[in-house]
Amino acid sequence: MSPFLAVALAVMAITAVVALIARYKINPFIVLFGVSILLALCAGMPPQKAIASFEAGTGKVLGHVATVIALGTMLGKMLAESGGADQIALTITRIAGTRRVSWAMMVIGLLVGLPVFFEVGFVLLIPLAYTLARRTETPLVLIALPMGAALSVTHAMIPPHPATLLAQAAYQADMGRTILWGILIGTPTAALAGPVYARFIAPRIGPTHESGLAEQFVSRQPPAQLPPFLTTVLAILCPVILMMVGSGADLISRPGNGPNTFLHFVGNPDIALMIATLLSFYVLGTARGFSRETVLKFSNECLGPTALIILLVGAGGGFGRELVDSGVSSAITTLALGAHVPLLVLAWLLAVVVRVATGSATVAMSTASGIVGPILQHSHGVSPELMVIVTGAGSVALGPLNDAGFWQIKEYLGLSVGQTIRTWSVVETLIALLGLFFSLLASCFT
Repeated sequence: MSPFLAVALAVMAITAVVALIARYKINPFIVLFGVSILLALCAGMPPQKAIASFEAGTGKVLGHVATVIALGTMLGKMLAESGGADQIALTITRIAGTRRVSWAMMVIGLLVGLPVFFEVGFVLLIPLAYTLARRTETPLVLIALPMGAALSVTHAMIPPHPATLLAQAAYQADMGRTILWGILIGTPTAALAGPVYARFIAPRIGPTHESGLAEQFVSRQPPAQLPPFLTTVLAILCPVILMMVGSGADLISRPGNGPNTFLHFVGNPDIALMIATLLSFYVLGTARGFSRETVLKFSNECLGPTALIILLVGAGGGFGRELVDSGVSSAITTLALGAHVPLLVLAWLLAVVVRVATGSATVAMSTASGIVGPILQHSHGVSPELMVIVTGAGSVALGPLNDAGFWQIKEYLGLSVGQTIRTWSVVETLIALLGLFFSLLASCFT
């Protein structure tokens, strides 16, 4: 396929998705499904293969994300009903003040996001964002965007996040220096793309609607006696701690033995979230006086509003798979490789291209680093650590419609497609551009 035809098909597909959902008010799942199939057919895929490709992409994404969303929502429901989210919100407000709450959420996002993927960190923290927005009478966007920006930055730039470890290995970068550069570049990037941009855009996006999830988390009176702050923080950090243990399992025990296998098992995001959710049923449920029947009711009723979110996340995965299987993404990557640009810029550009083509930041980072890594071994004067950072920055660019995070943000924050593009897509693009700028600046001193 011609690279220029591939670009044209991708642009037309994305434009069609935006227009059909935003202007003609057609159900987003139907739009994503229909446009994905039409894209594949226009690219020359046989009809049955086009359908199978969409199903495979949807299933692959939902195999992980649906579990994360379901368990994270149950944990969030227990935090809300027990008053745990209110306790954390009161503590944060007391320490940071209402005027600095967006900065506080950015710091929390940076800390929580280190060992977890974006989707996991987001479902863990969104109930807290809902509660803080209500308590401080602050627009949800002003709290949730800094949190999301911080989670995205840690995903892309700061080891030991799993995604950055892929690029670190491909470039043979030093771990300590990569972490140092990740913090030095990632912190101002998160600040500018998060609290600063959120302060600018919040009054300019127009009215938003309250999602069903927000309503169930905040449309109730908190209990008279709130759970202890440390107990509530433990419930949130439990999956984070378990995942950190899983990441460091090979340092704690010999790879392949029983304890090592067990640590990897409990450190799996799905298992860690399940353990944390079961723990919350006790420490925030029955130990707080709720009956087992009430805890069961909470865990059942909170799943209803997640149905559309799960469908849209899956459809975004199907859309991305069609781009890959139809050859559109590889043709665009070939076009990018033909551009004669500096190595830092090439790595960033390739990551951007793969990000748009597949929707996955992790795939973008691993693909771009896999292509540029061998080239770096024969080049001189380019920092492998900055290559990791700049590849990660490009991997989150644009916040495209085939990214599961786009639809998560849209539904959880009650935004339209247009509003999500003006908020989240711009935040992701700012992270990419600022990451590139700071990396090029840093390269002058290495």
